[in-house]
Amino acid sequence: MGNGSEKSKPRKNKSKLKPHKSIKHKKKPRNLSLGARAEEKKGKEKVSAKKAGKTNAGSGSDVSLVSAGPADRQLRFFLHCFQTSTKSKLSPLELEAYNERCMVKLAEGVNQDVENLSDHIKAAFGVTWKEELCEGMELEDGEAGSPALLVISTSALRSLELLRGLKPFTKDCRPAKLFAKHLKVEEQVTLLKARVNVAAGTPSRIKKLIDMEALSLTRLKLVVLDMQRDAKAFSLFTLPQVSTEFWDLYKSHLEEKVTGGDSRICLYGTIPTKEVNKAFKE
Repeated sequence: MGNGSEKSKPRKNKSKLKPHKSIKHKKKPRNLSLGARAEEKKGKEKVSAKKAGKTNAGSGSDVSLVSAGPADRQLRFFLHCFQTSTKSKLSPLELEAYNERCMVKLAEGVNQDVENLSDHIKAAFGVTWKEELCEGMELEDGEAGSPALLVISTSALRSLELLRGLKPFTKDCRPAKLFAKHLKVEEQVTLLKARVNVAAGTPSRIKKLIDMEALSLTRLKLVVLDMQRDAKAFSLFTLPQVSTEFWDLYKSHLEEKVTGGDSRICLYGTIPTKEVNKAFKE
């Protein structure tokens, strides 16, 4: 009995050690290989996303950087949204007024966020960006209150965020904040009597100031349409009431500038791929 118990002890120890050792030896290479595979997969996904102008949203839904793609594709998407939202159909003659030069193509592989906004704008304006956006000199008669850059978004808060991204342009010339929250129309009218290079605001207030002849579009070269979606996934093109106000502003004041070749449109930010695909199915 003594011998049997002595023999059984090492067997127990061996049974404890064997799985312990085997687990250690097996886990390390498996974990390393899986990690390597995951990193490799992520790298491939990033490369393919940059090529396609697409990224993955935090929720996993696909989104596209439309403005990083061909101008003709951008234009088709924009006109689809225009006709769908206004429940109208442009005639062949009206469509002829539009061409690829109406849209701005932004750099591929670069995020379209607040931090990169000023760099994208510089590229869009080209060599004239300092003269158009930074100088604080007085303008000729009729050019006061006429920004070269107009940024349109869904809310006052978002407008302020975007203006923070445009600070490199607003050191010598104050930007115009064209929204209703905490700002009276009279204050904005006074501000627009001076030189304004950069303006940002919401569709309703922008249209009101144009109708009052306080805001001029004489110098307008670029209209940035903020495509960011809110917590309920609404954007400038889909948010109830704001969308209606935007297209009303576009039809009454901006369309003529765009089709006439004086101003261009920039769709800034990601757009759900499903929305983009709809424009090409019809």
